[in-house]
Amino acid sequence: MLGGTIIGLSVYVVSFRRGLAVITILLAIPALVQHLLHPRADAGILSLINLVLSFTFDLWIVVAIFRRVFARIQITSETIFGALCIYLLNGLSFASIYGLVATLQPSAFLLDPLANRHLVPDRFDFIYYSFGMMTQLGAAGITAVSDQARSLSVIEAILGQLYLAVLISRLVGAYRTHAPSEGT
Repeated sequence: MLGGTIIGLSVYVVSFRRGLAVITILLAIPALVQHLLHPRADAGILSLINLVLSFTFDLWIVVAIFRRVFARIQITSETIFGALCIYLLNGLSFASIYGLVATLQPSAFLLDPLANRHLVPDRFDFIYYSFGMMTQLGAAGITAVSDQARSLSVIEAILGQLYLAVLISRLVGAYRTHAPSEGT
């Protein structure tokens, strides 16, 4: 339900132009299938195509929000919230990438049998792993085994920290300097 809600809100956010809305709706359909049905990573070519289209939707939304948020000269609370939405959507995008890696390399991730009741990782596992890497908390019960999965994990961990430390902190700093003072 939460995934479907996020997709619906994402479509609403970028529907400020008709051309963007049509493309967004077309890309949202496979993303809805991905989020609602949770196909297994080893399900075959349809699962792979669905993962690619879901990732394309995530990337489309991130770029559309990024362009809209950072086109503003004056930093507002809406700018900061938009940048935070991009951060969260990046976590979902990396979950799609991890799903793609697991589909192409079935042994790319290892699920600890003591922490998981299943052996093949699903979308929830990759979302959990993605946000664990992005926040550098780690993800107990799932381990990147292949070189590609480990490399992506390192990239996500670095990007997640740099995004917060550089971009969000700069936006908040600019917002505080331009915000009206309470006495006026």
